[in-house]
Amino acid sequence: MLTYSAVFFSALMAASILPMQSEAVLVGFLLAGQKPIANLVIIATLGNVLGALVNWGLGRALRRFESRSWFPVSKQQIQHAQSWYLRYGRWSLLGSWLPIVGDPITVVAGAFRERFWPFVVLVTLAKGGRYIVLTAMTVPWL
Repeated sequence: MLTYSAVFFSALMAASILPMQSEAVLVGFLLAGQKPIANLVIIATLGNVLGALVNWGLGRALRRFESRSWFPVSKQQIQHAQSWYLRYGRWSLLGSWLPIVGDPITVVAGAFRERFWPFVVLVTLAKGGRYIVLTAMTVPWL
C-alpha cells in the first residue's frame, strides 16, 4: 500500500507547480520488482490526471481575478495564451505530459473554459501514454 501511495502522490504533485519527478518514483518501483505493474501505471496515471484537474480548476477560478492589480499575469500574456489556445485548441492537451509546458497547458485549458470530459479524456491519454511508454522502456519483457 505504501508503494501505491508513493506513486500516486508523486504523480499528483508532479502535475502541480511543485518540482517532483513521478517518472523517477515509478521507475524506481518498477526496477525494484514491484507488481502488479499495471496497477502501478494506473495509479500513476490517476494521480497525474487528478493533479491536472486541479490545474484546470485553478485556471477556471483565476480568470475572475485578472483585473486585479496583484494578478501575476499581464493582459498581454493572457491574450498571447488565448491566441495560442485558440490556434491549437483542446488537442494541445495531448502535450500535457511534456516537461515544463505540460502543466501550464492544463491551467490555460481551464482558464479558457475547456469542457470537463474532453479535458479528462485527452489528458488521460497523454499522461497514461507516457507512463505506459516509460514502463515498456523500463521493463522490456512486457
